[in-house]
Amino acid sequence: MNTAAWSPVSLAVVSAGAGAGRPRPTRGLADLVAEAVCRSLAAGGARAEVEVLELYRLTADLARHAARSRAGLDLREAIAAVVAADGLVVATPVLAGSPSAVFDSFFAVLGAGVLSGMPVLLALDSRSLWQPPDLAQAIGRRLTDVRAVPVPTVVVAGPADRQATTRGDAARLHACIGRAASELAAAMRSHRQ
Repeated sequence: MNTAAWSPVSLAVVSAGAGAGRPRPTRGLADLVAEAVCRSLAAGGARAEVEVLELYRLTADLARHAARSRAGLDLREAIAAVVAADGLVVATPVLAGSPSAVFDSFFAVLGAGVLSGMPVLLALDSRSLWQPPDLAQAIGRRLTDVRAVPVPTVVVAGPADRQATTRGDAARLHACIGRAASELAAAMRSHRQ
């Protein structure tokens, strides 16, 4: 038996949604995707250790870093968790065709090349019925700037998905999440070898 197949892999889940006390559909989407990734990893014989990072908690640290180029302890720990992971799930709300400001700030702090070869699954919590056709590519480029490698399938959950009343609506989103999760699990296994 290959014991390496059963060694734990590290999954960092980065949620760039709103803070506590507000509706948190972005965190809900991040959790759905992370659960699917864990199932895909388990099907391949790997156990996932998951760390969830809520970027809204780092807003003050990110502002201080922008002003003084110094990272506080919480920001340093978040960066270390992301850099040490075997794979990432990154979920961000999308407003007016752009990711959240905290998403941009966090990935700008990481710097070019720090996530070289890191497999990442991008999940977009869209607040609009219409988005530019190249939206996923535009946001994905922000991840490739740090040399992360996004999986082909981008999960996009729109207003209809949050209010899904038919099984068909829910099935479309879950099928997309399952496909993206399988891609990330396979990329994480390859990245580790």
